[in-house]
Amino acid sequence: MSAFRDLFLRTLACEPIERLPVWMMRQAGRYLPEYRATKEKAGGFLKLCQTPDAAVEVTLQPLRRFDMDAAILFSDIMVPLLPAVPGLDFAPGPRLPAPVTSIDGLAPPEAVLELDFVYETIRLLRRELTVPLIGFCGTPATVATYLVEGGSAKTFTAFRKMLHADPKGAQALLDWLEQIMTRYLQCQVEAGAQTIQLFDSWGGELSAIDFERFCAPGIRRIVESIDVPVIFFGRGGLRDVGADAYGVDWNQDLVAARARGPVQGQLDPTILFGPPAEVARRTREMIAPVAGTGYVVNLGHGILPQTPIDSVKAFIDTAQGFELA
Repeated sequence: MSAFRDLFLRTLACEPIERLPVWMMRQAGRYLPEYRATKEKAGGFLKLCQTPDAAVEVTLQPLRRFDMDAAILFSDIMVPLLPAVPGLDFAPGPRLPAPVTSIDGLAPPEAVLELDFVYETIRLLRRELTVPLIGFCGTPATVATYLVEGGSAKTFTAFRKMLHADPKGAQALLDWLEQIMTRYLQCQVEAGAQTIQLFDSWGGELSAIDFERFCAPGIRRIVESIDVPVIFFGRGGLRDVGADAYGVDWNQDLVAARARGPVQGQLDPTILFGPPAEVARRTREMIAPVAGTGYVVNLGHGILPQTPIDSVKAFIDTAQGFELA
């Protein structure tokens, strides 16, 4: 096995680096033909998540094609709810028998201890990997959005309505999810995850006032409870939650984010549908103002299905070939 490459971890710590690290959110996924084949063989998305050997395989697939500087656990932000919320399924996105608007009848947060298939996947990956492993979960508000909607939706307004119509009930749901995510992430770290990323895909739908009132305190407590670096990826604005680093989407100011500390992002994933030369140009354009330690090259959200492989390679090669001053 090759020597362990800690470039990603050194960058998050703002230590000296020889080049920029790069990985992609959802780098193990539907854009890879080998992923689609493995998913079909496993019997679907949920079976894939629940089968450690298969989850290890799809986690490693992008690293075999591209010289990534980090791996991210293959799973889903709704997986920690499987033992706690009866009837949760994926078709292909999260689907519940009915919206969840109360914690009555839900399992206690300790139910995440039953998710050994996740922790076994992490343990197996640590034996294989020569780059750092990122564990993850969704923030309480993002997961609550799916619960209150009853799954995926075209517009996500149900949870925001609940915050104002039933603030006590909404806060109870957020507190319950905070406990779940805290224990879940602690178990991931105990199993071997070396960094944690918090995905806040829908918290950005809240106003700054509501985010600070309902969401930020719980996220800060989660961050404080984790003993490895934490990256907070949020949509819709730069919001301080005490994380070690921040991921930004393509609508956010990368230079302003970098001025606050270590940062990751922010290429629009649709740019990867362009020809490789244009992908390389846009990648260099993104990197130039922030190049140096404390910056991880990444997309501004997850890579999309049908993304051309040649353009992915252009993105990775450009990032790793960027000359630091």
